[in-house]
Amino acid sequence: MTTFVLQLATLIGAFAFVWGLRLLSSPDSARRGNILAGVGMTIAIIATLLLPMEGAPNNYAWIFGGMIAGGGVGWVSARRIQMTAMPQMVSIFNGLGGACAVVLAMAELIAYYGGDNQMATGQVVIALLALLIGGVSFTGSMLAFAKLQGLIWDNTLTLPRHNVLNIILLAITLGVGIYLLTLGNGPLANTLAYVFLGLSLLYGFSFVIPIGGADMPVVISLLNSFTGLSAAAAGLIYNNQIMLVGGILVGAAGTILTVLMCEAMNRSLLNVLIGGFGGGGASTASAQGDQVVKEVSHNDAAIRLFYSDRVVFVPGYGLAVAQAQKVLKEVDDLLEANGVEVKYAIHPVAGRMPGHMNVLLAEADVPYPKLLDLDDANAALSDTDVVVVVGANDVVNPAAEDDPGSPIYGMPILRVWDAKNVIVLKRSMRPGYAGIQNPLFFHDKTNMLFGDAKDTLSKLTEEIKTL
Repeated sequence: MTTFVLQLATLIGAFAFVWGLRLLSSPDSARRGNILAGVGMTIAIIATLLLPMEGAPNNYAWIFGGMIAGGGVGWVSARRIQMTAMPQMVSIFNGLGGACAVVLAMAELIAYYGGDNQMATGQVVIALLALLIGGVSFTGSMLAFAKLQGLIWDNTLTLPRHNVLNIILLAITLGVGIYLLTLGNGPLANTLAYVFLGLSLLYGFSFVIPIGGADMPVVISLLNSFTGLSAAAAGLIYNNQIMLVGGILVGAAGTILTVLMCEAMNRSLLNVLIGGFGGGGASTASAQGDQVVKEVSHNDAAIRLFYSDRVVFVPGYGLAVAQAQKVLKEVDDLLEANGVEVKYAIHPVAGRMPGHMNVLLAEADVPYPKLLDLDDANAALSDTDVVVVVGANDVVNPAAEDDPGSPIYGMPILRVWDAKNVIVLKRSMRPGYAGIQNPLFFHDKTNMLFGDAKDTLSKLTEEIKTL
């Protein structure tokens, strides 16, 4: 009877995971999807705790203590986190998932090499894989957090021919793991297990170091898939179907998202991992000579927007930094009230994590149908009167199409210059996250409106109200 109840709970939990993931595909249902997945996880945890285990100590105090402490930290963090720091939070939570797999795998390996536990060769292989993948996910995610937080700059730790060093380090790590399989248990194997752990953690750092800041959305997605795979491996170790299903879902979703984002950038995953794109390289188009930047006043910009037929906003990380999404929605409402058709053009890699702009606009209650993906946005831009670029830079850079020397050459971008007019809201003329200048700022159709995005949009709102 107990086995049947556990299997039923596992089935319900797995269904909740799958259906919750399905609901996450739309901002309208994403909240329900999160709640449903959380219910599934709760059912799985309760069922696992009720499963009788022969010889297991009564450690419920430790289990519930850890759940309360972890849940409390997660709740407080989620309530206090700013939208601008959401990518950093995702990196930390993702890394902690990898750390859990490391702890579980290491506990089993220590017990095996110490002679206290018996494991088949296949189980040892799975434990070592969980240790390696989880270790890479943990330290890699922590370094991604440091980069996103601005604690470490892309080129700070990079060594000459760093990618070659990464290959050598990975080969050494795999070599130690293979040697461990031939030793069986014993003191030497026990020591080498710690060496393998250290190498895995070190490789996680080294793996992420040469990857440039502009590729962080891809890296976060890839590390997320690593965490899922490590959780699935831990599920195999403990024969826990819910861990296996959950890990496979996370791993598969992260992998698919990584591939889609690479396609959106017209680059291979290998190129992202070894290219070091976004680390501050210069484009051959960065020297703009004596080209003139045209500025526009708040009043003139408001008039152009108010009397347009179609307006498209292009949100970027600058919008998130200024926490201006709700003010942007207010501008949207004023324009819509005057009969202006308003849309939002969303580039797949805008922001610092996958879907960053979608989440940002959903927080401001922007209807999902108003969000256009890359292809639909480019198709609509030629019929647009005014495009307003709010804090975006690299995703609207023409160098991706006409400058073979640019690091972003070949990357599909939003062709905002196809519209009749372009207004760029920006703090200054400093390059974007990829570290390269944007020729769009000097385009004949472009007018710059300098200042903090929230303050600028607030002034536009007041100007529109007077019209």
